Amino acid sequence: MGRPRRAATGRGGPGRRGERLEDVNLLDLTPVREAEWKDVDGWVVLERPPPGRGGLRGLGDRLAFAMAAKRIRLDDIGSCSWKCFDGETTVGEACAVLRERFGDSIEPVEERLGRFVRYLHQDGFLSYREE
Repeated sequence: MGRPRRAATGRGGPGRRGERLEDVNLLDLTPVREAEWKDVDGWVVLERPPPGRGGLRGLGDRLAFAMAAKRIRLDDIGSCSWKCFDGETTVGEACAVLRERFGDSIEPVEERLGRFVRYLHQDGFLSYREE
Protein backbone atom coordinates (compact mmCIF):
# COMPACT_ATOMS: atom_id res chain seq x y z
CA MET A 1 0.00 0.00 0.00
CA GLY A 2 1.31 3.43 -0.93
CA ARG A 3 1.76 6.48 1.21
CA PRO A 4 -1.06 9.09 1.07
CA ARG A 5 -0.10 12.37 -0.55
CA ARG A 6 -1.80 15.37 -2.01
CA ALA A 7 -2.04 15.69 -5.74
CA ALA A 8 -1.88 19.27 -6.90
CA THR A 9 -3.21 19.94 -10.35
CA GLY A 10 -0.44 20.83 -12.73
CA ARG A 11 2.28 20.19 -10.15
CA GLY A 12 3.17 16.53 -10.40
CA GLY A 13 -0.02 14.90 -9.12
CA PRO A 14 -0.60 11.20 -8.51
CA GLY A 15 1.12 8.40 -10.31
CA ARG A 16 4.33 8.68 -12.28
CA ARG A 17 6.72 11.58 -11.88
CA GLY A 18 5.54 14.65 -13.77
CA GLU A 19 2.05 13.23 -14.34
CA ARG A 20 -0.65 15.85 -13.84
CA LEU A 21 -4.03 15.20 -12.25
CA GLU A 22 -5.73 16.14 -15.52
CA ASP A 23 -3.84 13.30 -17.21
CA VAL A 24 -5.05 10.65 -14.75
CA ASN A 25 -8.38 8.83 -14.97
CA LEU A 26 -10.26 10.06 -11.90
CA LEU A 27 -12.16 6.77 -11.64
CA ASP A 28 -8.85 4.96 -10.98
CA LEU A 29 -7.82 7.23 -8.08
CA THR A 30 -8.17 6.11 -4.48
CA PRO A 31 -9.30 8.97 -2.23
CA VAL A 32 -8.01 9.17 1.34
CA ARG A 33 -9.81 11.21 3.99
CA GLU A 34 -7.76 14.11 5.34
CA ALA A 35 -10.45 15.84 7.40
CA GLU A 36 -11.90 15.01 10.77
CA TRP A 37 -15.51 13.89 10.53
CA LYS A 38 -18.32 12.31 12.47
CA ASP A 39 -21.48 10.43 11.68
CA VAL A 40 -24.53 12.21 13.10
CA ASP A 41 -27.67 10.10 12.63
CA GLY A 42 -26.36 8.69 9.33
CA TRP A 43 -25.22 12.08 7.97
CA VAL A 44 -21.52 12.90 7.68
CA VAL A 45 -20.35 16.19 9.20
CA LEU A 46 -16.90 17.29 8.02
CA GLU A 47 -14.54 19.55 9.92
CA ARG A 48 -12.84 21.95 7.49
CA PRO A 49 -9.05 21.40 7.65
CA PRO A 50 -7.03 24.56 8.32
CA PRO A 51 -4.70 25.84 5.60
CA GLY A 52 -1.17 24.47 5.76
CA ARG A 53 0.90 27.33 4.32
CA GLY A 54 2.54 29.93 6.47
CA GLY A 55 3.99 33.37 5.92
CA LEU A 56 2.57 36.05 3.68
CA ARG A 57 1.92 33.55 0.90
CA GLY A 58 -0.65 31.70 3.03
CA LEU A 59 -2.33 34.85 4.34
CA GLY A 60 -5.13 34.63 1.76
CA ASP A 61 -5.73 30.97 2.63
CA ARG A 62 -5.92 31.76 6.34
CA LEU A 63 -8.31 34.65 5.71
CA ALA A 64 -10.56 32.47 3.54
CA PHE A 65 -10.48 29.76 6.22
CA ALA A 66 -11.51 32.26 8.91
CA MET A 67 -14.53 33.31 6.84
CA ALA A 68 -15.60 29.81 5.69
CA ALA A 69 -17.94 27.42 7.47
CA LYS A 70 -15.97 25.20 9.85
CA ARG A 71 -18.40 22.28 9.64
CA ILE A 72 -20.05 20.95 6.52
CA ARG A 73 -22.99 18.57 6.70
CA LEU A 74 -23.22 16.29 3.68
CA ASP A 75 -26.49 15.06 2.20
CA ASP A 76 -27.29 11.36 1.84
CA ILE A 77 -25.36 10.99 -1.43
CA GLY A 78 -22.35 12.94 -0.12
CA SER A 79 -22.40 10.97 3.14
CA CYS A 80 -22.47 7.64 1.31
CA SER A 81 -19.64 8.82 -0.96
CA TRP A 82 -17.52 10.01 1.97
CA LYS A 83 -17.88 6.67 3.73
CA CYS A 84 -16.52 4.97 0.58
CA PHE A 85 -13.36 7.10 0.67
CA ASP A 86 -11.53 4.76 3.02
CA GLY A 87 -8.16 4.73 1.28
CA GLU A 88 -8.94 1.35 -0.32
CA THR A 89 -11.93 2.11 -2.58
CA THR A 90 -11.39 3.80 -5.95
CA VAL A 91 -13.69 6.52 -7.26
CA GLY A 92 -14.96 4.02 -9.85
CA GLU A 93 -15.84 1.51 -7.14
CA ALA A 94 -17.60 4.27 -5.18
CA CYS A 95 -19.66 5.03 -8.31
CA ALA A 96 -20.85 1.41 -8.34
CA VAL A 97 -21.84 1.63 -4.65
CA LEU A 98 -23.79 4.85 -5.27
CA ARG A 99 -25.49 3.43 -8.36
CA GLU A 100 -26.56 0.34 -6.41
CA ARG A 101 -27.89 2.36 -3.48
CA PHE A 102 -29.56 5.29 -5.31
CA GLY A 103 -30.41 3.80 -8.71
CA ASP A 104 -31.22 6.07 -11.64
CA SER A 105 -31.64 9.14 -9.42
CA ILE A 106 -27.84 9.44 -9.13
CA GLU A 107 -27.10 9.43 -12.87
CA PRO A 108 -24.75 10.51 -14.35
CA VAL A 109 -22.93 9.19 -11.30
CA GLU A 110 -19.38 9.43 -12.70
CA GLU A 111 -19.79 13.11 -13.55
CA ARG A 112 -21.46 13.98 -10.24
CA LEU A 113 -19.00 12.08 -8.07
CA GLY A 114 -16.09 13.43 -10.12
CA ARG A 115 -17.10 17.02 -9.37
CA PHE A 116 -17.60 16.18 -5.70
CA VAL A 117 -14.19 14.47 -5.40
CA ARG A 118 -12.43 17.37 -7.15
CA TYR A 119 -14.09 19.85 -4.78
CA LEU A 120 -13.12 17.83 -1.70
CA HIS A 121 -9.56 17.48 -2.95
CA GLN A 122 -9.23 21.17 -3.83
CA ASP A 123 -10.40 22.19 -0.36
CA GLY A 124 -8.09 19.74 1.42
CA PHE A 125 -10.71 17.23 2.61
CA LEU A 126 -9.20 14.42 0.48
CA SER A 127 -5.85 13.37 -0.86
CA TYR A 128 -5.15 10.50 -3.27
CA ARG A 129 -3.32 7.33 -2.39
CA GLU A 130 -0.22 6.86 -4.47
CA GLU A 131 -0.29 3.54 -6.31
